[in-house]
Amino acid sequence: MDILPTPAAAATATAAIAPSSAVLSSDFEVFLQMLTAQAEYQDPLEPIDSSEYASQLAQFSMVEQQVTTNDLMEQILSALGANDMASAANWIGMEALVQGPAKFEGTPVTIAPNPPITADEVTLIVTNAQGTEVQRQAMPLGAEPYLWDGRKADGSSFAHGEYSFQIESKSNGEVLLTEPALAYTRVTEARVDNGSTLLVLGSGYLIDAANVLGLREPA
Repeated sequence: MDILPTPAAAATATAAIAPSSAVLSSDFEVFLQMLTAQAEYQDPLEPIDSSEYASQLAQFSMVEQQVTTNDLMEQILSALGANDMASAANWIGMEALVQGPAKFEGTPVTIAPNPPITADEVTLIVTNAQGTEVQRQAMPLGAEPYLWDGRKADGSSFAHGEYSFQIESKSNGEVLLTEPALAYTRVTEARVDNGSTLLVLGSGYLIDAANVLGLREPA
């Protein structure tokens, strides 16, 4: 007469071959072994309902499909990242229109103003890398690009380095708005990080490519 293992022994045997969820989702053979062991150590007086096998097979199929879907999504995201990098690589050496500091190296910096239509006076405020205001300069009304030549009132040049710009708009002597100015800055490097395309500017700043409002060939 065959001796049936106790429930505890059956549980131990089943646990010994039960794989982790990661292995189960990737190895159908291991899953079949687990079902075989479950059938082998079942209580003959209370056999497992065949519907339970069908349910477990359905669950495995769902897990397997989910793993396949996840793998496919990773491949798609990887391909998209590669495409973003290929596109961003074309930006290297171009000048991007962004909000932030620009590097002055003797060549005029192009400012893109956008004062309120009601303004009758517009002033460009220039600060150095230490945050000290170094110049206030009247600008023409309108949204035409403006060249800041980096010259002081006496005609001498400001030191090469990083400068930030603000535009102050007034109407009848009253300040309407003071906001950071947009300036063209050269792109020196492109990176992809967590699905986002990042650009390194000549000023050393790192920005998301989505924040670039314009792009042009170097002047």
